[in-house]
Amino acid sequence: MTLRAVIFDFSGTLFRLEENPSWYSDLTDADGSPFDLSAQAEIMRRMTAPTGRITELGDEFIEAWENRDLDPALHRKVYVEVLRSSGIQDAQAQSLYARLIDPDQWTPYPDTAEVLRRLHEQGVKVGVISNIAFDIRPAFDRLDVSKHVDEFLLSYLEEVIKPDPKIFLRACERLGVAPEEALMVGDSEEADGGAAGVGCQVAIVDPAPTAERPTGLIDAVRDLLS
Repeated sequence: MTLRAVIFDFSGTLFRLEENPSWYSDLTDADGSPFDLSAQAEIMRRMTAPTGRITELGDEFIEAWENRDLDPALHRKVYVEVLRSSGIQDAQAQSLYARLIDPDQWTPYPDTAEVLRRLHEQGVKVGVISNIAFDIRPAFDRLDVSKHVDEFLLSYLEEVIKPDPKIFLRACERLGVAPEEALMVGDSEEADGGAAGVGCQVAIVDPAPTAERPTGLIDAVRDLLS
């Protein structure tokens, strides 16, 4: 069946939250020591891992972790705790969390704008599905590509998260295509790969740093870019 729509994941697929040294310049651990580069990288991994438990959490945070992408308050609660458990002091954890959920801090992959534009120009429907608890649409506005996206499905607004089949079926319905006519592009076999269960094709990209993945999206949808 001919593909008529492409549905993209957000984090690690279209955009990536990348380390900014200025975020850590005033951060110190409990001993007053600055965080080294390896510690900074580990913090970023914990904040952006798409699935799985990233650190040990107390019982009072388990529910918040499991439902973090459905409720902004739970998202803040559990990720601030993740930062605290990484050795960041409370006030600093709150400040860093605010930066990490700021859409302006997310970096687009080099081919994001081109792929969205070319798909739109060729009449291919475009959707974005994200397990997320904050509004990512300003990141697309900043890149001037919101006009190329037909539907955004954000888990905290949809009240469902990947890989639940409902969110993939809902995306296809809103885009006006059958699941067999849609390609899901994401970075997680577990979360994004769930689209295969409803009949979508799936392409998995590497959530590498943006400078190291210049054409990952183009490669994933190349057959649709005539």
